Amino acid sequence: MKKLIAPSILSADFCCLEKEIKAVEAAGADYIHIDVMDGHFVPNITVGPLIVEAAQRSTTLPLDVHLMIESPDRYIDDFAQAGSTILTVHPEACRHLQRTLACIKDKGVKPAVALNPSTPLCAVENILEYVEMILIMSVNPGFGGQQFISSMIPKIKKLKAMLEEAGVNIPIEVDGGIIVDNIAQVSAAGADIFVSGSGIFKTGDYKKTISEMKRKIAS
Repeated sequence: MKKLIAPSILSADFCCLEKEIKAVEAAGADYIHIDVMDGHFVPNITVGPLIVEAAQRSTTLPLDVHLMIESPDRYIDDFAQAGSTILTVHPEACRHLQRTLACIKDKGVKPAVALNPSTPLCAVENILEYVEMILIMSVNPGFGGQQFISSMIPKIKKLKAMLEEAGVNIPIEVDGGIIVDNIAQVSAAGADIFVSGSGIFKTGDYKKTISEMKRKIAS
């Protein structure tokens, strides 16, 4: 499975968001990751469908939209219409997870599930046929710039083994504290998609950073 880099605009300069998105696209990014927070499910408030729509106008890359919000079912249609390619939800926020995932797919968007550091893998065991990506959070969601939680490496390995045993080819995304210095270890554990916010946007040289990340993964 191809390894992909997904810069998170949570750490971008919103004064020139279009320029930032175009810059990471030119630097070799594969996805644009957008963190949506409501101040309830996580202790922060970020962006909504209007920013997703603006990002969609700024890039040809797929938009990987992570909904860290309560009652995500109420907003699936809005985010789908805004141009989301992938919509990721949390099991804790969905009363009927399978129904939520089916609704996302019905809108023509790829459904995905995110697991917080303390959320067990069994939360996705019975819905594998309904997801097209699983996101392992390697920090507690809510803020950028956090340090990678090293105990997530065994969790990534266990998820990879679980998917192989089930005979499904679902990409594993990892988000939180991903930097040049640890991306090879995360890749070796079984990750396929790497979300990095400050690990890319705070370096000043996006092309050099993304190239180095891809080189580390390849090696």
